[in-house]
Amino acid sequence: MKILVDTCIWSLALRRKAISNAHEITRLKELILDSNAIMMGPIRQELLSGISIKSQFNKLKEYLQAFPDLTVLTDDYELAAEYYNIYRAKGIQGSNTDFLICSISTNHELPVFTTDKDFILYKKYLPIRLY
Repeated sequence: MKILVDTCIWSLALRRKAISNAHEITRLKELILDSNAIMMGPIRQELLSGISIKSQFNKLKEYLQAFPDLTVLTDDYELAAEYYNIYRAKGIQGSNTDFLICSISTNHELPVFTTDKDFILYKKYLPIRLY
């Protein structure tokens, strides 16, 4: 089963020394080996942002090139905006990237692999699946 992997999971495995999150890292490795880890452009951008050492940036960029971006369609962006508006009307803020992830999950029927607790809140009102 294909799984949309959120920035926080990639970051645990690629940018941090995380012993306490060994389960998530092991699961990501399994998804990668089975060719089931899905990447999208905004997640790639988040992962590469903030790396000030050029050699580290280039190394991570090269590694991530093994994962093609899921094609994001106009419907995905429009649904993300709709999701944003639903939550804003309830007084709840979320990032544009989070709502794009939610719309991709819905439109492409992909569970989201994340440790971001905001997605539990999003799941209350949106038809997303969490992995």
